Amino acid sequence: MRLEHWQDVSRQRYSDLFRRVGAPWLWFSRLTMPDAALQAILTDPKIMLHAIRDDRGSLCGILELDFRISPACEIVYLGLTPDYTGQGHGEWLMSETLRLAWRDNITRVWLRTCTLDHPAALGFYRKHGFVPFKQEVEIYPDPRLTGHLPRDAAPQIPIITQQ
Repeated sequence: MRLEHWQDVSRQRYSDLFRRVGAPWLWFSRLTMPDAALQAILTDPKIMLHAIRDDRGSLCGILELDFRISPACEIVYLGLTPDYTGQGHGEWLMSETLRLAWRDNITRVWLRTCTLDHPAALGFYRKHGFVPFKQEVEIYPDPRLTGHLPRDAAPQIPIITQQ
């Protein structure tokens, strides 16, 4: 596997990969952003965006690092497509992520996770030195009901409709 630094990536290309990686976990935030807001992120020199490619050249993951609030680096998105999870590739990806994140004068690398993420996510992050420091409750419309993700995304998460 290899990281491919994405600069000047189109919204469509980014969104396609974002969906492939994130749909199983109901990632939707980038899909609902106005074009100008997402374009500002995709072109910001303090945002480092990488696609992950397998040995055949297929796109199979995403990495987004945010250096806008110095001296910290937020791992905004880190993930592989479902066909690459559970095979040990995450170890390589986290190693590469931390190598890229701890640079210059960075004193803190952090990330967010949620109960909708892969069941092993929190343990994986803790294993790599991350320590929970805050818990929040967020409520948002189910992206499968708003049309941002297909209804068959994340079948392990029940769809609750109001009757």
